[in-house]
Amino acid sequence: MDLELGGKAFIVTGGTDGLGIATVRILLAEGANVLVSGRSEDKFAALQASLAEASERIAYIRGDNADAALPDRLASAVLDRWGRLDGMLVSVGGPPVTRVLTTDDQAWRESFESVFLGTVRLMRDISPSISDGGAILMILAISAKEASSMLPISNGLRPGLAMLAKSFAEELGPRAIRVNALLPNLFATDRMKRLVGDGTPPVETIALKRMGDPAELGRMATVLLSPVASYVTGAALSIDGGQLKSL
Repeated sequence: MDLELGGKAFIVTGGTDGLGIATVRILLAEGANVLVSGRSEDKFAALQASLAEASERIAYIRGDNADAALPDRLASAVLDRWGRLDGMLVSVGGPPVTRVLTTDDQAWRESFESVFLGTVRLMRDISPSISDGGAILMILAISAKEASSMLPISNGLRPGLAMLAKSFAEELGPRAIRVNALLPNLFATDRMKRLVGDGTPPVETIALKRMGDPAELGRMATVLLSPVASYVTGAALSIDGGQLKSL
């Protein structure tokens, strides 16, 4: 199936790691141009070096989602380079693993600035630059629907972002800009491998009995960013191998 992405331009925040980088690779494979933001220029250089001829269709801006100046920098850079912006994926970083009774105010403040306010700001401030008919996608987590005992900050912030997808979808709907969220669980990213260490991944509650491959999420994200998903908006879609047992 042709996803109709050839020549289109996208922003991917957090695009030098994990699920963000997996989506970048699929977007490029479908013929899109991608502006990546992230904290590590070295990681971007390694990514670009691995892309062969597609390396000419990718660019980079160093930045953190918590930076209030980042949205303007990203919008200006993508328009200067490709003259258009067709969508954005906000890869919302993972808050620290803690327990709720021992999570201090500073941890909450830092995560709120990056995970919550940073995401809202990016969507609010960049959406005017997205072409009518474009798309915005957040990568959140299944903690938007089901609490995790070790991720209280995620439990507190991600449900709000999932609901805000509906608010953004309603206000951007007249321009045919779609806004959705993906809710992953265990994927074999570097971060998850560090958390699991030498232990066995906790897959017993997952129907498919395995962790996801980041490319599986990248493919789904790319479909949702494409015109193929032209009637999907305001949705929070689980991509969890069957872990959630609720609707």
